[in-house]
Amino acid sequence: MAFRDEFELLLRACYPLIYIPTAEEERLEGAIAASAQTVGNRTVYLWDFVEGYQHNPNHNGVGRRNPLQALELLEKLPEQAAGVFVLRDFHRFLEDISITRKLRNLARSLKSQPKTLVVVAPSISIPPELTEVFTIVDFPLPTAAELRGEMQRLLVGQSLPETLLDALVRASQGLPLERVRRVLTRAIAAHGKLEADDVELILAEKRQSIRQTQILDFYPATEQITDIGGLDNLKDWLLRRGGAFSDRARAYGLPHPRGLLLVGIQGTGKSLTAKAIAHHWHLPLLRLDVGRLFGGLVGESESRTRQMITLAEALSPCILWIDEIDKAFAGADGKGDSGTTSRVFGTFITWLAEKTTPVFVVATANNIQSLPPEMLRKGRFDEIFFVGLPSQGERKEIFTVHLSRLRPHNLQAYDCDRLAYETPDFSGAEIEQTLIEAMHIGFSQNRDFTTDDILTAASQIIPLARTAKEQIQFLQAWADAGKARLASRRGSLGSL
Repeated sequence: MAFRDEFELLLRACYPLIYIPTAEEERLEGAIAASAQTVGNRTVYLWDFVEGYQHNPNHNGVGRRNPLQALELLEKLPEQAAGVFVLRDFHRFLEDISITRKLRNLARSLKSQPKTLVVVAPSISIPPELTEVFTIVDFPLPTAAELRGEMQRLLVGQSLPETLLDALVRASQGLPLERVRRVLTRAIAAHGKLEADDVELILAEKRQSIRQTQILDFYPATEQITDIGGLDNLKDWLLRRGGAFSDRARAYGLPHPRGLLLVGIQGTGKSLTAKAIAHHWHLPLLRLDVGRLFGGLVGESESRTRQMITLAEALSPCILWIDEIDKAFAGADGKGDSGTTSRVFGTFITWLAEKTTPVFVVATANNIQSLPPEMLRKGRFDEIFFVGLPSQGERKEIFTVHLSRLRPHNLQAYDCDRLAYETPDFSGAEIEQTLIEAMHIGFSQNRDFTTDDILTAASQIIPLARTAKEQIQFLQAWADAGKARLASRRGSLGSL
């Protein structure tokens, strides 16, 4: 349901207390004013701690530096005086016992009156005793249509090629309207018009904005599919879906791809695959640290989860990479944290199943036993792949990929067949570490490293396949039982 529709419904239903978490005060207040006009031409009262009530001749300055007095105005007005009372930054006063008691009293007395109190704050911060009286309404980021309208307003008297306007709108999605306005006005002030290079200005602003959320990271993706050694089944699957986000795919009737769950042994290329997908499909890569979703206040974790979803959908089409999701939701049974993890998990998997926006989720997991069964149900992801230890042929590919990057003009000096044969049970990450150690050997002796140096380094590394043998055998047995597709055509546990 769109914000306007939901908010107007709450006004008609006489919901007394509403809490809207957003940093876009100006845009929200415009939407509230429009809704108030639609629902019975209600008066809008704006309050902040410094100025008190504003833009109402009879009440200008009322409640200045006095939040309790701001609430008392609702009782002083006649019962049938319809109004929407917007209180900015009022979340800072909700811990005060007099404010808490007054709000609870208002929640009862306003039920039959056409008055609605709206708290506007950058984030959700509601004490436990008020969770039942507030209704939280999310205010989404601007749509593509809103962004296009704002750009056309700024470009009065100018015309842009439709392709450039589309690129600017697409780059701006996921940003607050005020940030888009600032970037565009700076670009216009610099050279009098908008140009193709201004797309990069907007993307730089977007990266900064995403970092400031402290939930998602805008991750640079430079890795390519060819940087992945082995995993042929997985790479074929990805290559077949390379055009699945195009308009041609929609016209054909294809739905947007939903995502992948990559399960397997540490260091086998799961994270590398997520980065390579973004690069190959030319989509932005967002990395989610699930631990950042969890906050200490009641409702804060759920709010951050909704904020993450809103931001990812606003930036779509995009890749959402969730590393080690098994660790994040290991406590989804609700024990020990008052059910917070369970509620966040429920919101997340519901979104996975029902999302219609082109957000391709790539989740990785090392311990399948820690994942809640609901995560593995069909419909959450397009496919679940098991990424096992590389076979001898795949190890040769991995050595070749790394050495081609490290020594592109001297690749023939290395015996990749021998290296692959002598490193059973090594993962891709362990092969990479072996090469780094071999480089240290050669560098310390003021010469280039050799095949023998690599073998010497390999002999000093104890692979995870030996120290965690039982866990890896369990994972392989789970995959062999048909619970997941094999990412490699030659699924192998080396010499295990």
